[in-house]
Amino acid sequence: MNKKVVFWSATVALAGFLFGFDTVVISGANKPLQELWQLSPINHGTFIMSMALWGTVLGALLGGIPTKKIGRKTTLIWIGILFLASALGSALANDPYVFSFFRFIGGIGVGVSSVAAPIYISEITSPENRGRLGALYQFCLVFGILIAFVSNWTLKGVGGDNDWRWMLGVEAIPAFFYTLMVLKVPKSPRWLILQKSDEENALPILNTIYGNLEIAKSKLLEIKANAILPKSNDNLFNKKYNRVLWLGFFIAFFNQLSGINFVLYYAPQILEQAGLGGSDSLFNAIAIGIVNLLFTLLGVRLIDKLGRRQLIIIGSIGYIFSLIMVGVCFQMDLSSTLLLTFICLFVASHAIGQGAVIWVFISEIFPNRVRSYGQSWGTGTHWVFAAIITLVTPFFIDDKEGLFRDNLEIIYYFFAGMMVLQLLWAIFKMPETKGISLEDLEKQLIEDDFHSN
Repeated sequence: MNKKVVFWSATVALAGFLFGFDTVVISGANKPLQELWQLSPINHGTFIMSMALWGTVLGALLGGIPTKKIGRKTTLIWIGILFLASALGSALANDPYVFSFFRFIGGIGVGVSSVAAPIYISEITSPENRGRLGALYQFCLVFGILIAFVSNWTLKGVGGDNDWRWMLGVEAIPAFFYTLMVLKVPKSPRWLILQKSDEENALPILNTIYGNLEIAKSKLLEIKANAILPKSNDNLFNKKYNRVLWLGFFIAFFNQLSGINFVLYYAPQILEQAGLGGSDSLFNAIAIGIVNLLFTLLGVRLIDKLGRRQLIIIGSIGYIFSLIMVGVCFQMDLSSTLLLTFICLFVASHAIGQGAVIWVFISEIFPNRVRSYGQSWGTGTHWVFAAIITLVTPFFIDDKEGLFRDNLEIIYYFFAGMMVLQLLWAIFKMPETKGISLEDLEKQLIEDDFHSN
């Protein structure tokens, strides 16, 4: 595997670290901010817990525009700046509305990163290594989640009533270094050819990727052929793209209807309600982060061997079993340790399946000409449902007013039912994309008459 390509991919994947850290760090500030500002459950869910996710929705839906217009690399640089501003601004905020504004800014960074980073990695890697290198983004994401849990636990008690400020502000450090590092990666060769017709600068990058000048020249010609297709094919909602639009929608939809963000964002609170409360709730959340990281590593190793579809099937089976058992634990008031075990199994199922696959799969299935907008479509779907779930969660699980505060099993049984549907979708509708070039995938997934227009 080419060392330069690995370095470029790993550097860009660090956007995933900021993504994971930023979205989960709020779990440690959840209770302190609820006590500090005394907001109602719905306002707390809106302005404190889900505001970053609404920024993420906006960033994901619109992220395809800068990714296409100003380029993958330039967009990635601005992502680092947004994360830096969000970390400092939310840490210094003195009221919930200023706080929510800066969390919204960070959310935009998350949303755009989930568009630009997977696209960039998919476009600078060979088909044989695209899955593993693309999954580095998810690995960095879950590593960021783990570090956020560890950071929250470590910083608890350091600043007294201002612990939450340190928890949120520490993200400024990795955001600063990421921004510096991404300056050193090259521009995407496919973007250079499709948007700038810059073959002179694209060819050396392709040569580095494939390690053979003749192959690089052949690939350049293949990308150029795509660039001269009719402009009408730039419309993402052209009926020719119906299949990939539905594929992008369903993998994102099922990702969130697994309940993964429900568990990660509210981990300390859920564990407290299960009897693993007090200071141990943050520590036990670290166990969830470790399981997430280890099984993501396994997913990264398997994604180019077993393939994307097989990992989704394996993950779906794990989801169904673990979610049902978590529900049983709540319903029958079983051991809190047993509950934590099944929650960890649930997280492991996500990590090896949806977690490892989603960003790779979405970045692969859309044609070169509409990849930026297609990625926005898939990630936008993902974040719309993530924001909705996070927004309404306090309404269901709040300690005093939550509708299901005494019947949490209902939520887990619902998620298990959705994972049965995901299993059926993976078996009957999901195509396999491993080991196939982006241009060949385009020919397979788009209606045959697309290239005859």
